[in-house]
Amino acid sequence: MTKFRPCIDLHAGQVKQIVGGTLSDIDSDLKTNHTSKLPASHFGNLYREHGLNGAHVIMLGPGNEAAAQEALKTWPGGLQLGGGITAENARQWIELGAEKVIVTSYLFPEVRFSLDRLRAVLVVLDNDVGKMVIDLSCRRTGGRWMVAMNKWQTLTDMEVNQESIKLLEPYCSEFLIHAADNEGLQSGIDKELVTKLGEWCTKPVTYAGGARHIQDLELVKDLSAGRVDLTIGSALDVFGGSSVTFDECVRWNQQQSGR
Repeated sequence: MTKFRPCIDLHAGQVKQIVGGTLSDIDSDLKTNHTSKLPASHFGNLYREHGLNGAHVIMLGPGNEAAAQEALKTWPGGLQLGGGITAENARQWIELGAEKVIVTSYLFPEVRFSLDRLRAVLVVLDNDVGKMVIDLSCRRTGGRWMVAMNKWQTLTDMEVNQESIKLLEPYCSEFLIHAADNEGLQSGIDKELVTKLGEWCTKPVTYAGGARHIQDLELVKDLSAGRVDLTIGSALDVFGGSSVTFDECVRWNQQQSGR
């Protein structure tokens, strides 16, 4: 059933909530909803204490490695790690405590999908698909959802659809999909995308982007028949939001698991 999946988004070594579509190499373009005064380790501990499995730590650009390691130390084998993952460093992050690695941009050299690169990452993970999450974060264009890389600024040649999901499912344990056009705006989820993900995916999938109410968990559950999980970021009180409390999300997960 649909569950709340928390996040730790890192930018310049700090925990932040960012308007996803403004991420770039130009600092003046960046729009930040919240910069936490608390370290990444605080949130790692918080999620561990409440048993919030499947949380993802995302390094948005350089300068976040130390903060990521701090978070991983709080819950060895309990947090997923993404951002700059390659065949060269994937195993290292698992050894540093990540439950799974999340891979995106590395799979798209010159913005074209490379199955060879996906297989190369799996090789260093001893072909354990249980340690692999594929990030298909995307942007809408021409009525389609195209996978976006490089801080969601560059569109690739891969469309998120039933065919691409079917191609990739044998190589991963789950998917993470940010709707980059909705990310950080608290303007509502992409309901059509959530519905399609519920139809296309046979493996776990987490959707992020635009959540603004606790009722969005119920909405995602209804749209996806309980097959899609939801990340709530900027709207959450622990990230400076005012419309969703962390405790509400914890209670939701407990209700879904019958506790």
